[in-house]
Amino acid sequence: MQQSSLPESWDLDKVLDDLNESGFAVIDNVYPAAYVDSLVNECSSHLAEFRAAGIQNGIVSHIRSDHILWIDEQLPIAQQHINALKNLSQLLNQAFYLGIKEVEAHFACYNAGEFYALHRDNPQKKNDRMISTVFYLHEQWQEDFGGQLRLQDKNEQWHTIEPLPNRLAIFQSDLLHEVLLSKQQRLSITAWLRSGNSLWNA
Repeated sequence: MQQSSLPESWDLDKVLDDLNESGFAVIDNVYPAAYVDSLVNECSSHLAEFRAAGIQNGIVSHIRSDHILWIDEQLPIAQQHINALKNLSQLLNQAFYLGIKEVEAHFACYNAGEFYALHRDNPQKKNDRMISTVFYLHEQWQEDFGGQLRLQDKNEQWHTIEPLPNRLAIFQSDLLHEVLLSKQQRLSITAWLRSGNSLWNA
């Protein structure tokens, strides 16, 4: 894969180095402003369709309180982000032999007072989520708004990632992480790069 298939703002060498060293990476100024505006509009126009993520099969989970909308072909602007992640997947496959085959994603909305407690997206490697990503959509953010992503890297060091607009967080799906209590509406796209089998060495 040629690096030109991804936005020029992505420092892919640093992304690969950071993932290798600590299991996570952060990219700022991910997309041009015009695309981000279109994506925010697409997300916001569908907020009425979001459902409570903490309720599955009628069972209420107490570890999360956000609301989500799965992304499909009916959301063409968000699909452009998914396509970028598919290109990223090819690069990660070459570097780490992950065998990533697909990307699944949803919009996420954390309203004031909502959170996601400590968890792993791939606990004990029991599913095929290899890499998790969060792209922040809201138009502005400041530290006292809460909603930070807090994660433990592969060296067991803790980090707090501010949900700054147009920022993409990338991390191994087996890392322990949480979303701290949000005090303002927080919009994002959460996506997982999935593989049936992998040689990843965490």
